[in-house]
Amino acid sequence: MSAAFIPASQLGKNTLELLWARTRQQGDMPGFAKAVSAILGAMRGEDEHGFNMTQTVLSDPVLTQKVLRLANSGMYSAFGQSVNTVSKAVLVLGIDAIGHLALGLKLIEELSHATPDSVSAHIEMEKAVLAGMVAQQVASSAASQNAEQAVVCSMLHTLGRMMVTFYMTDFWAKLQAHGGPGNESAAAPDILGLTLEEVGYATAAHWGLPPHLISGMRPMEPAEAGAEISRADWMAGLCTMSARCADSLWHDDDAGAAQVQLLIGQYTEMLGVAPDNLVEAIEKAKAMAALDLSIAPLSKPAERRARALASTRMRAEGNRLLVSGLADMRDALGSASPGQMVSMGLETLYQGFDFSRAVAFVRNHKEKKYVARISLGQNIKDLQAQMAFSDAYEPNVFHAALSSDRVIFIENARDPKFAAKLPAWWKATLPDARCFVILPLSSNGQPTGFIYGDWDDSFPAIQLNQAEFELINEIRAMLVKSVEMRRQREIIANKVA
Repeated sequence: MSAAFIPASQLGKNTLELLWARTRQQGDMPGFAKAVSAILGAMRGEDEHGFNMTQTVLSDPVLTQKVLRLANSGMYSAFGQSVNTVSKAVLVLGIDAIGHLALGLKLIEELSHATPDSVSAHIEMEKAVLAGMVAQQVASSAASQNAEQAVVCSMLHTLGRMMVTFYMTDFWAKLQAHGGPGNESAAAPDILGLTLEEVGYATAAHWGLPPHLISGMRPMEPAEAGAEISRADWMAGLCTMSARCADSLWHDDDAGAAQVQLLIGQYTEMLGVAPDNLVEAIEKAKAMAALDLSIAPLSKPAERRARALASTRMRAEGNRLLVSGLADMRDALGSASPGQMVSMGLETLYQGFDFSRAVAFVRNHKEKKYVARISLGQNIKDLQAQMAFSDAYEPNVFHAALSSDRVIFIENARDPKFAAKLPAWWKATLPDARCFVILPLSSNGQPTGFIYGDWDDSFPAIQLNQAEFELINEIRAMLVKSVEMRRQREIIANKVA
């Protein structure tokens, strides 16, 4: 690849001129170009270049944090030592490794900042990150000394796609309309006057990336058996396989898994890595990606969101919401009605614990039953009318809570052994709850209602700690006190009358 890329057609020239104009408008890529210059300068073997690399990384706090995190990650666990400074990371991993690592991280950071609200752009970025993970693991399996170069080249392999999806979303839509989703590459010459690979080469040259990185971006088909492979072709082959694996792994489906197996069979001889070792390396990358990616089906974003919500619930922010809500209830105690207090308590618990649903039940003495009066949560109001049951004692968990006048927390409502303790109305309306909590409310020793809150099956197992139980009981005590105050006012009013 030459230091500059010159399109063969006027259409191609127009496309690149528009791309550079849009990157300038975003204001982010010039910052990346400056960072590239500094990193490459530190890699060129100038005096004190180890110190220069350290200074270059340290000048960017975000990059510093990411380099140290990666230096201590499972990717480099073979070093068996803690890396707490960039200087040590340079010493342990080497200047070139840190330089390539910094380039890759900086590329992803800048594209993340520059991206419009485009799902396609995020998909391409995540596939690039995944390709880098695959390349690093495979290169390490092959005992290559250029694992970090492989990471960068693999991420750059689809640079053209990233640039078009990030900065030319209107043209990406045209590519999909012309060739159909998934066939954007075939439509590119007609729409852009360039292939997507050429857009990538042009961008890399525009940034001043060195020839060895641009060379690694080349699509490289598997070599014939026994063919002699140059170091540059080996790198291009690894990066091609990694990018194609990433495209297949990202979807986390059977078709993708079959394609990965096909790629392993095609590239194993060229890369000089046994098939079993390739499988192991790709599985390691897949496991890392499941933790680091955010929207890929491979990362199971719904489950990740549930874990994050559960984690948030246990953190100080959740407790802060409970404490502040409790303070509001104390302030309102003298003036608010019991119904208003219950509404405040329900909202406080719903937000503070990230309940999937929360329902306040009131005892209707005339009709001799408990009925749902207030509810929060998705689609819960449609079920509210069905949430009613007799106040006559039955051997289930709700009457047990009301009779004992104690908070009950059910950690696993799905346990088959527990099914007999769940009433029919609950099974008909709330069967997808994984776990739930019941706060009974009473007055003068008699149940007056209760608050119910649950977490549905998108959440992992929930465990309440002692501090959370104390906050629940404080909120419950405040609601009981509100009922007692109203009862006392009614007694006084009746005496006066």
